[in-house]
Amino acid sequence: MASLKEIKARISSVKSTLKITQAMKMVASAKLRKAQKMVAGLDAYKGALNDILLGLSHQMSSSALVASRPSADRVAIVVFSSNTALCGSYNTNIFKALEARVNEIEAAGNPVTVFPVGEKVARMARKAGRDVRADFVAAGDNLSYGDMASLAQFFVDGFVAGSFARVELLYMRYHSASRQSIENGTWLPLKASSAVAEGAPDPLADDVIVEPSEREVVEKLLPLAMRTDMYATLLSSNASENACRMIAMQTASDNAQDLLGQLQLTYNKQRQQVITEELTDISNGKLA
Repeated sequence: MASLKEIKARISSVKSTLKITQAMKMVASAKLRKAQKMVAGLDAYKGALNDILLGLSHQMSSSALVASRPSADRVAIVVFSSNTALCGSYNTNIFKALEARVNEIEAAGNPVTVFPVGEKVARMARKAGRDVRADFVAAGDNLSYGDMASLAQFFVDGFVAGSFARVELLYMRYHSASRQSIENGTWLPLKASSAVAEGAPDPLADDVIVEPSEREVVEKLLPLAMRTDMYATLLSSNASENACRMIAMQTASDNAQDLLGQLQLTYNKQRQQVITEELTDISNGKLA
């Protein structure tokens, strides 16, 4: 049985840990609120941009970003994770999804190169023996649109040049503070939407005048849409990370509170026992 001094030291240690987890939860909560605003604001912009491209989808078929690359076989997977820990199973779940996807692609006969945005999954992928290029590991630190624009341009140039047959994104998509999901999809080549051809309402009305021309507008907007989509992926991933960290720190705080209660109860019981024994000794001494 631990002594009163040892129990008291453990209580002090748990209290210190509790202060840290509560502080980290508050920081994650503040960052999450900021990320939520950024995600909501960009979603509105991205939606309007996609509506325009949807209305001009008949002009996208000749784009170099739509055509497949039969001469290339390498698949690039851009995977988003965190640079720091203490966010629950966030990074582990992403890595599991990455491993499953890499195995699936390699089973089909295609080599895979992993491009991690975030140090945690980069380390896991290297340890697993994957072909990892760490050019963009630190790009997610400051939520910079410029970094994501450079990242998007790198893959656009590589795809057009025939370095990659396909570019995929894998990340944790943010839905709410309590719900996130793993998303994996093809980023390049693009698929020219057939929604208009299938009879869905055209987002561009018949009386809309497109200048200088529909083709030139598409050529200008497509790269912008690609950069915006990459940035939106980063923001969604960051919001998911902070949501997972907030929940993890709340769970850790609850566990610390429970442990603190148990230790305090043990301390009180043992202290009462010591007092009782001392009173008994005093009483026996007087009677003797």
